[in-house]
Amino acid sequence: MSPTNPRILPYGAAAIAEAAAVIRAGGCVAMPTETVYGLAADATDSRAVAGIYEAKGRPSFNPLIVHVPDLAAAERIAVFDEAAHDLATRFWPGPLTLVLPLREDAGIAALVTAGLDTIAIRVPDHRAMQALLAAAGVPLAAPSANASGSISPTRAAHVAASLAGRIPLVIDDGATPAGVESTIVRGNRVLRPGPLSQADLFRGEGRGPVTMQPETGPRPSPGSSEGVTAPGQLASHYAPGKLLRLDATERRDGEWLIGFGAIAGDDTLSASGDLIEAAANLFDALHRADAGPAAAIAVAPIPETGIGIAINDRLRRAAHPR
Repeated sequence: MSPTNPRILPYGAAAIAEAAAVIRAGGCVAMPTETVYGLAADATDSRAVAGIYEAKGRPSFNPLIVHVPDLAAAERIAVFDEAAHDLATRFWPGPLTLVLPLREDAGIAALVTAGLDTIAIRVPDHRAMQALLAAAGVPLAAPSANASGSISPTRAAHVAASLAGRIPLVIDDGATPAGVESTIVRGNRVLRPGPLSQADLFRGEGRGPVTMQPETGPRPSPGSSEGVTAPGQLASHYAPGKLLRLDATERRDGEWLIGFGAIAGDDTLSASGDLIEAAANLFDALHRADAGPAAAIAVAPIPETGIGIAINDRLRRAAHPR
């Protein structure tokens, strides 16, 4: 293995077997999910979980999402009420994370939950992560596979650049389809917008709309644990190294403009104004802009509807002063 770069192996049985061996030995590996690439380790092993925090430089008060193969496995770890069970039945496997009471006998390392009595848990819908869960035989803690606070990775190359010298292995199964992290729900509150919108979650067949409880009070500051109850709640997060200006309709001197719809720019999230395409391209476009020659980045306005809510959430956090 190079002293600076992790090995990148194409998805396949041999790659999964090698990744599972790293997991069983207490290490962590990067792996694609349907949302972004995750940095996976055995969620029952406190030393392995500590390795995730060390590799990412992640604050220890910021909890991790645990990935399991199916609902039955989740029910052995968390306590489901009727509403949570309904959401899990309808949207798992998929990009939905539920924050639920942690069972006393769950066997999950305390560092995963950052001392909280709840756990963030989901069943991923991606062949690589499901294959690793089966091969490793343990629940996997897996935050995004990038240095803490930086742009999330949607390609193996993003992982290798962000975590060079910190992890041994990346499984490459192409670009992630959703492109933004999972929707996080606690009770009837969306704690973090994602690929599944409020309407998707709470307007099921034969059901009326549910009134959501918005997050109240200020967002947690970048260096504070106050108000952090789930992953992805820090005010400054998903951030490039350059200044980021939002709602830009034209390029200013020294800027790289990421367009959307009729605003073309130097790059575009979606020339046709397709929000699904924009979400899939978001972090990839930010990586290109951050690596480019311009001193600053600007992003065109994104409609605050559907998955556009999640896109704008990530962009606002990326632009937050650090």
